[in-house]
Amino acid sequence: MVTKDSSKKLMEKWAEGITRWVGSTTSVLLHTIMFLVCFILPQTGLVSFERMLLVLTTIVSLEAIYLSIFIQMSLNQNNQSIEEIQQDIEEIGEDIEEIQKDVDEIQEDVVEIQEDVVEIQEDVTEDQNNEKKEAEILLSIQATLLHLQKEIEQLKSGK
Repeated sequence: MVTKDSSKKLMEKWAEGITRWVGSTTSVLLHTIMFLVCFILPQTGLVSFERMLLVLTTIVSLEAIYLSIFIQMSLNQNNQSIEEIQQDIEEIGEDIEEIQKDVDEIQEDVVEIQEDVVEIQEDVTEDQNNEKKEAEILLSIQATLLHLQKEIEQLKSGK
């Protein structure tokens, strides 16, 4: 069963094929040969010149009418394809904008993480400096205690 869609697609294929063929070298050669034959026929006496012109003019007119229809069908189909491509391009543009926003957000996050890393490094350095100071203080206290212990032992021993 032939549906409306399949019939339309078949007609569009024909229109595209005919339009493509008309724009080919083969078409130019065939039309040139056809015109030569038409103008040679009256010379041979097989057909009168007026009759040949009538038939040739009718054929050329019908051909021009059908070709213009087929060309318009091809143009319409191409315009529809171009519109679909434009819609795709617009959607891609929107996707690119969204991706750019995401990239910007990621860059902001990276900057924040870098700032956090610097702060952590500063805290670690500060903690290390504090630990170093505490160790120095403890060593000083230990040295003072050892000194006091010696003095107490000297006082006990009476010296």
